[in-house]
Amino acid sequence: MTKEAWDGTVTKKSRGLLDGSSMYRRLELRLTDGSTVKVRVSRDLWDAVSEGDQVTKAAGEDPVKQ
Repeated sequence: MTKEAWDGTVTKKSRGLLDGSSMYRRLELRLTDGSTVKVRVSRDLWDAVSEGDQVTKAAGEDPVKQ
């Protein structure tokens, strides 16, 4: 978990078995400053969001859907 904070819009959802045994879920987000970032998220959050949804992360906390 990183200590940075951000706010963005989901532009893409992806998942995969990168190491062959664990499922990784990632969101690609367009942040409010216009940059893009890919973040690994929990299964619950990944299931709860769709493209176009807002996601926020407070410093030291897990990302949450707005």
